[in-house]
Amino acid sequence: MEQYEPDRLSPAQVAAMRRSFQGGRAAMTRRSLLRASAGGALAVGGLGALTGCGIPAAGNTKGGVSAEDHSAKEKIVNFSNWTEYIDVDESEKHHPTLDQFKRRTGITVKYTEDINDNVEFFGKIKPQLAAGQDTGRDIIVLTDWLAARLIRLGWVQKLDPANLPHAYTNLSAQFRNPDWDPGRAYSYVWQGISTVIAYNKKALDGVEVKSVSDLLDNPKLKGKVGFLSEMRDSIGMTLLDMGKDPANFTADDYDAAVARIQKAVDKGQIRRFTGNDYTSDLTSGDFAACIAWAGDVVQLKADSPDIDFLIPDSGYMTSTDNFLIPNKARHKTNAERLIDYYYEPKPAAELAAYINYVTPVDGVKAELAKIDPDAANNPLIIPDKAMAAKSHAFRSLSSKEETEFEQKFAKLTGA
Repeated sequence: MEQYEPDRLSPAQVAAMRRSFQGGRAAMTRRSLLRASAGGALAVGGLGALTGCGIPAAGNTKGGVSAEDHSAKEKIVNFSNWTEYIDVDESEKHHPTLDQFKRRTGITVKYTEDINDNVEFFGKIKPQLAAGQDTGRDIIVLTDWLAARLIRLGWVQKLDPANLPHAYTNLSAQFRNPDWDPGRAYSYVWQGISTVIAYNKKALDGVEVKSVSDLLDNPKLKGKVGFLSEMRDSIGMTLLDMGKDPANFTADDYDAAVARIQKAVDKGQIRRFTGNDYTSDLTSGDFAACIAWAGDVVQLKADSPDIDFLIPDSGYMTSTDNFLIPNKARHKTNAERLIDYYYEPKPAAELAAYINYVTPVDGVKAELAKIDPDAANNPLIIPDKAMAAKSHAFRSLSSKEETEFEQKFAKLTGA
């Protein structure tokens, strides 16, 4: 079990997190492309959240720490999620899927949109978790790398399969066995985040793009290519293009991927490294093609006939945002019932129709077609078998690797 580290972040890790705050996945939109980024004082506070504070770890010598479950007497579940990341009605005051859950179960969901980025939120809950205290939350949703960290620290509870029959049955195969939580003992996926190649047909002006190699090497695209400032996405897509598995690569493989991108930087092939702001470059035509997040592409395609995407033959990267139940949560069974509810096809379809991210639930397509036929046939929302087979995850990194790899990537991007 990982110990809680009292040391401070390396300069490379700080730089990586600043990139994420200013434009990366920490600033990604969940629905409207307008989710607030965590800049300024928030970014400073967020960075401090992962530095040492002398608080001893709780539960870091065994699995998660449970508490007395009050679910039977207290018909409530406290659910913390990202902003703009759930269905809302026309009044924008109610969440239909949560209302349906309450009508069915009698359990009220206290839904709070208090996660703006992973690091800042970690700073909120770290003191309580480290001290073995209740955070006041029964469900939290965190991106895979931070979910992995909390599991290693022993700060989240093991799930009871008896309360998760739909989740166990309907979880898509591509999400079942991450290396940081094999078999999903501690987590289930809220939504998937896919990294693809997006392009502007007008800006391409007849130039064919099929692969990351085309982005890096085709001289006709010089100065018209964008790569992401998120290390796992840009390096992962490049590793795939080189025939390497992002789930099982060596330090030498990583260095080779960095060198390959560096060559494109040196010759002016890559216009710049961006966070979510690539959307404006792509729609304006400053980027003819770029590495992009599928959730954005769904929205951009709806607004512009010139925007489209492709999945390279080599594959694409997928990450996840994940349900977790923190230690000492008062309503564990209620939380598990809510998690399981979102693995039923109907509520999963209603959620997918609104937020347009990759649904992790098998059997959704027929239900989604009743709501939005276009969404049901969109492989960026429901990957078909061929697309799902091309999905790859970036392997977990040790603290040493994280520092070394981020330092090299920061040098590459000029961060």
